[in-house]
Amino acid sequence: MNTREKLLSPLVTPLFTFKNRVVMAPMSRRRSDQGIPSPSAPLYYGQRAGAGLIIAENSAVAANGLGYLNAPGIYNAAQKAAWKKVVDEVHARGGKIFVQLVHTGRIGHPLNQEGGVPLVGASSLKAEESIRTPGNEHHPMPEPEVLSTSGVKAMVDAHIQAAIAAIAIGFDGVEIHGAHGFLPEQFLHPLTNLRTDEYGGSIVNRSRFLLEIMEGVTAAIGKERTGIRLSPFAVLNDLPAYVEEAATHQYITDALQQLGILYIHLSSQPLNGLPSISTAYIREVRQRFHNLLIVAGGQTADSGEALLQADLADLVAYGKPFIGNPDLVERFRHNTPLTEADVNIFYEGGDTGYIDFPIIHPHPEASSPGVPQWLF
Repeated sequence: MNTREKLLSPLVTPLFTFKNRVVMAPMSRRRSDQGIPSPSAPLYYGQRAGAGLIIAENSAVAANGLGYLNAPGIYNAAQKAAWKKVVDEVHARGGKIFVQLVHTGRIGHPLNQEGGVPLVGASSLKAEESIRTPGNEHHPMPEPEVLSTSGVKAMVDAHIQAAIAAIAIGFDGVEIHGAHGFLPEQFLHPLTNLRTDEYGGSIVNRSRFLLEIMEGVTAAIGKERTGIRLSPFAVLNDLPAYVEEAATHQYITDALQQLGILYIHLSSQPLNGLPSISTAYIREVRQRFHNLLIVAGGQTADSGEALLQADLADLVAYGKPFIGNPDLVERFRHNTPLTEADVNIFYEGGDTGYIDFPIIHPHPEASSPGVPQWLF
């Protein structure tokens, strides 16, 4: 008997009906030449439209924020046109899709960015890591240029304009990437934020950049279409733990409650054999934030159901399982074993390891015209 009753049940909000509580987490697949989503991206996302919600992979809001080789953007006409094909395909198959908006800040390399533009950051401290560049080479990440106060405000506006563009394209909403050591978290973190202007110093000031983005985006597209991803305590991208981390995220969570955004998406990472986000912390977020909570990080069907039954989440996000299992929701429903994808094809390989995984249980909306049935 299938005991995943809540995971597979609908979730109704004032604006949306999600057909189940399974979220396809945003995963960078890095198949976007010149920042333009691949011609196969509509099929890739369409195959996975059985999810209650798809959050499309992190897409740069500006040319100096791509970071990774062949990551997508959403700041020029060609990128937007390609994303529209993705949105239309997912909608044709009865799915809901948000897009995650990102600026990677000091994480990246000019060789990966349109026009070879330099990295920018809250301060000039570089990340002590290397990154893949064209020709399958690896280079250290260089020191970023420091954003001026007016430059910070321009970055806020870039997120707002990307959100407006996303809704115009047809995305159901947007998720702001405030996690994983990218630009918003570089402002939050005292190691990478050495500023002396209104964006540096206290928790209030270090949080200002992220919260101005959230305020601007909600004003532009509506709080009911706006979410955020956060990864407290994850120590990713050369950002160590810091003393005020819990207090910083408490302040942010309270501010997001006041804004009334649709959801907070917590991204937990493995850390010394344990999840970086504890059950106790999730409970605290639940007490502070009263709208939807998405939890991600190594979840199975059974652990996701347990989170929902314990009222620790409203939706559960799955990343890697969706790569090799386009029909993940139906596999959960039928207790079908999962296909494990080869990590070597996560970030390269063209259509191989992208749209060629078997679909055992086609979802009911899998009837897009002109697409061979064997792909469903």
